[in-house]
Amino acid sequence: MEHSKTRSKQDLRAVIRVRRAERSQAEREAVARGLAATREPALAAATTVSLFVGVGDEPDTRPLIRRLHARGVRVLLPIVMPDWSLDWAAYVGDDALAEARYGLLEPTGPRLGAAAVAEADVVLVPALAVDPSGRRLGQGAGCYDRALTFVPSDSVILAIVFDDERLTDELPEEPHDRRVAGVLGPG
Repeated sequence: MEHSKTRSKQDLRAVIRVRRAERSQAEREAVARGLAATREPALAAATTVSLFVGVGDEPDTRPLIRRLHARGVRVLLPIVMPDWSLDWAAYVGDDALAEARYGLLEPTGPRLGAAAVAEADVVLVPALAVDPSGRRLGQGAGCYDRALTFVPSDSVILAIVFDDERLTDELPEEPHDRRVAGVLGPG
């Protein structure tokens, strides 16, 4: 994607969403398997990880969530509040996920509060694209921009994107944007 810094975030989102919609099921499944097989050192050492349940055209994170949970890692999943802020609840199994607004799958367990994300050793965030400096293009609602204000500066924050969404050009950045340390890649 050329000259991404000169394009508006809205334009970039539209282009990426079209590409995501065109991905094959086989490609989506391969990405999900790759994420679950990741050998990311920060994840290997983590006791608590915040993640999201990839739905629709997002990378499917459920195999990764299940793998971390089976390893005994506490996995915190977001609940989108009416004001677009995020609350959190612990993942206890797929049967404790419920369909929610916006086509999301959210945990049904006890809510832990917006600041619970600060307990995560690793914070895995959704993104539409990431540039080499860690600028992240989100969906546009600002949910994670608000959530990341609770995350300590020494916490590892990684984005989850498809390989072709790792851009070489710079993304536009706003003062409230928090950069990520990198992208979670497949094993």
